[in-house]
Amino acid sequence: MAERCPHSPLRGTGWLLGWRLTFGGEDRSWDGALATIVEDPGSQVFVALYDIAPADERALRAWEGADLGLYRKIRVRVQELDGEVGAFVYVLDAFEGGLPSARSLGLLAEAAEEAGAPADYVAEIRRRPCR
Repeated sequence: MAERCPHSPLRGTGWLLGWRLTFGGEDRSWDGALATIVEDPGSQVFVALYDIAPADERALRAWEGADLGLYRKIRVRVQELDGEVGAFVYVLDAFEGGLPSARSLGLLAEAAEEAGAPADYVAEIRRRPCR
């Protein structure tokens, strides 16, 4: 995020309850299936929250392929320590399935670790199958 959105500070972290991390759209990327989230009542996803500046939002939309229809932006509720907050996320507009690259998993795990995700959550990301 520091490279993609340099004018958008980290606001905090929290949990997206009722969602899970998954991968899909394998044929859309040379780096394997793409990360996304899907609704799943028994799951949760650790998230970092950013205050996105307007210029950075345009860059993020382009990076995520939202302008091309690859990802779509939706509003969700994130559970922080002191309550819930509304946030936007980009979700992949493709079927779930496929394997991410080891590189992609490593980047996800490193980002989660840097944001303060619990060690068992980071370890679970690192244990996922990859190609």
